[in-house]
Amino acid sequence: MPRKKIRIVPLTRNFQKYGLPLYSAAWVWYKLLDPDPDPSTSDEVSKSKSKSTQKNYIVLAGGGGEGRSGIPNAVLLVEFDFTAKSLSNLPVSKFVTDPDLPYRMAVHPHGDGVVCSFPKSCRLYVIDEEKSEEIKKLVLNLSDKVLTRLENVGQQLALKFNNEGSALAAGGEDGNLRVIEWPSMEAILDKADAHKSVKDVDFSPDGKYLVSLGNSGPAKVWDVTSKIAIASLSKENDEVFCFCRFSESNDMNQVLYIAAVTGKGGSIVTWDTKTWKRMGSKTVVRDTISAFSVSPDGKLLACGTTQGDIFILNSSSKQVQTIVRKAHLGFVTALSFAHDSRALASISLDSSARVTLFEEEDKTGGLSLWAIVLVLLVAVVVYFMMSQGILSSRLQFLRSF
Repeated sequence: MPRKKIRIVPLTRNFQKYGLPLYSAAWVWYKLLDPDPDPSTSDEVSKSKSKSTQKNYIVLAGGGGEGRSGIPNAVLLVEFDFTAKSLSNLPVSKFVTDPDLPYRMAVHPHGDGVVCSFPKSCRLYVIDEEKSEEIKKLVLNLSDKVLTRLENVGQQLALKFNNEGSALAAGGEDGNLRVIEWPSMEAILDKADAHKSVKDVDFSPDGKYLVSLGNSGPAKVWDVTSKIAIASLSKENDEVFCFCRFSESNDMNQVLYIAAVTGKGGSIVTWDTKTWKRMGSKTVVRDTISAFSVSPDGKLLACGTTQGDIFILNSSSKQVQTIVRKAHLGFVTALSFAHDSRALASISLDSSARVTLFEEEDKTGGLSLWAIVLVLLVAVVVYFMMSQGILSSRLQFLRSF
């Protein structure tokens, strides 16, 4: 079986600036429906037309914060065109949230909207179609739905839906950890002293477990059903845990990654989700990891650094497969893989957003190219020898025996 590696697809229109510091990013998929389908077209034509209207968008959030900096606070919707390999230079839609800064977000996996955290409360934004006679476009609107369990609870530093979209986890600056049933907003778990301050949370792929990180102390694993902490994941030496992500390994077993910072740089710690024991730790970058993400297919890990670089790692070996140097001028604030794992969105405080595309490169392809070149060279040599009579004289000599 040919060995494959990931390479970055060269792009020229995958980088844009949007005029405000960006703190959070997430992909959303939206399908624009044909309002007037042609009844004379076949099902196959209708399907192909429907496919062509599938769009890929990224929700961005950020701003200048409170005060009179002149920099707005807003939630943006931008489009990435995979065919043209380009990121829209202007937002498709922009919802200004002044004077409140949208800091973290969670996109519902089945289209219920985007939950954004603000200094005092969380709000839900929905994506609607704005129709006209000639074109249709998408707009961000503030939902009428009040997120009762997340009203007047202070700044939430982490938000995450489970894969089914049936539960939302929220980690507060005050150390409160909440798991809320969606969309009923009934409390599943409410732990006031989970950490001194909750930095990150993530659900396991099956939704049974939730991992949470604080600004100090060990990480904790919670059983969502029993509502109790079942494991405490301790740090070693000078480790500082920064980000946590569940994934599935190549053998379809669940695995937990924790990105940490040490005196040597940024490292990835891997945990067994059956025993909750540390499986290993590896330093992968020399700089501080400021953003971390795992591809939905579980094959890639992405690390953003305070130097604006992006490192793409093989999840099994933790080997760096490729590096995007100076992807941003400021430090990377968030990373988000597309749903099909073929693209990575990254953002920065310098107001920039970038989309990095990947493709699998067949290493045997290089050998095939060399074989073709070798055959051509041999053909040229044979032709030259025949034109000079060298080859024919040698053949006659051989026949004499």
